[in-house]
Amino acid sequence: MKFNYQAKTKEGESQTGIIEAGSRESAIEILQRLDLIVIFLEKTSAIPFYARTLKIFQKVKVKELTLFYRQLSILFEANVSPLDSLGILTKQIVNPLFKEIISQVESDVKGGESLSQALWKHPKVFSSFYVNVVKAGEATGNLSDILKYLADHAEREYNLTSKVKGAFTYPIAIFAMFLVVGTLMMIFVVPQLTSMIQELGQELPMPTRILIFVSNILRSWLWLIILIVISLVVVMGRFAITPNGRFILDTAKLKIPIFGELFKKIYLARFSENLRTLLKGGISILKALEITGAVIGNKIYENIIKEAREKVRIGETISTALSNYPKEIPPMVTQMVSVGEKTAQLDIILDKVANFYQQDVDRMVGNMTQLIEPIMILILGGGVGFLITSILMPIYNMTSGM
Repeated sequence: MKFNYQAKTKEGESQTGIIEAGSRESAIEILQRLDLIVIFLEKTSAIPFYARTLKIFQKVKVKELTLFYRQLSILFEANVSPLDSLGILTKQIVNPLFKEIISQVESDVKGGESLSQALWKHPKVFSSFYVNVVKAGEATGNLSDILKYLADHAEREYNLTSKVKGAFTYPIAIFAMFLVVGTLMMIFVVPQLTSMIQELGQELPMPTRILIFVSNILRSWLWLIILIVISLVVVMGRFAITPNGRFILDTAKLKIPIFGELFKKIYLARFSENLRTLLKGGISILKALEITGAVIGNKIYENIIKEAREKVRIGETISTALSNYPKEIPPMVTQMVSVGEKTAQLDIILDKVANFYQQDVDRMVGNMTQLIEPIMILILGGGVGFLITSILMPIYNMTSGM
């Protein structure tokens, strides 16, 4: 339960806020432990329905989280206390949902909880990866450095994801615009042109008949086509979140020509980067493998890491456990990991592996971007050419026969 409170400090300064506690008595006890004299305390009212509905559409963007991690690390490095750091960042956050979450974290820390305990209450925003590393930093008394590692990790992960998304955004946007314009032409423009052509009374060429057929289908059944597409998207979306669906889709990702190799390198970069950050943060190797498997983002690699973790538990090295999957984990990676284990510099080696694959992903994305533009031009040109040919061929046949 949450309570609105108004209190005074021993110096007589007024203070208001929200506190979370199991009961009214617990809330008063927490405030008194903070040396506050409670003047007013009441349970917060239920959130109106419309407010709950709006929250469904709100989300915390990855860019906002990345900026938060970096700012928090800078404040800790400047020896600002966790409570003061959260208070400063709360005032700077623009996103209402994120602002509310950080405000709750600040309130929990003010109530005596550690930073990791406060963050753990918001799993949809703060992943188990981040919370566990913060917890390890608190245990070792090295939280300032750990937050810096996490900020670096978040920025690298964000940059990697942004580059990949950026490579796909342009062709998808162009294709979508072509699809919309083509559909509108088929419904409103083509029927008027084809009606004139049909009045010529001669046999129409195959491209023209195909054009008329597609136009008639879209004019008569567009609503049904849209309904089918929406239904397929909903069904596929629900299927994708099931264990079997996610396994099938993740398997398909790795087998797509060209793109499958790109996805593989992204997961290898993510595996190396995440494991390195966790080990650097003082997490045990078994716990680090468990968390890395959970956040890697692909069911195939998640299962591989889980199986490797079980083998490490019974005494095998990580490199030996990973060598059983040469298709998903290249020998270069297992050899590098083996060197890291033998020299007790696994985190440094993993950092080099992560950098290698991130640079490889950059190169692939750059090459794909250069190839996509001429391919899109060919596709668009082919569509426009087919449209023009279908309309002009009957007219040309008529004039040539005169």
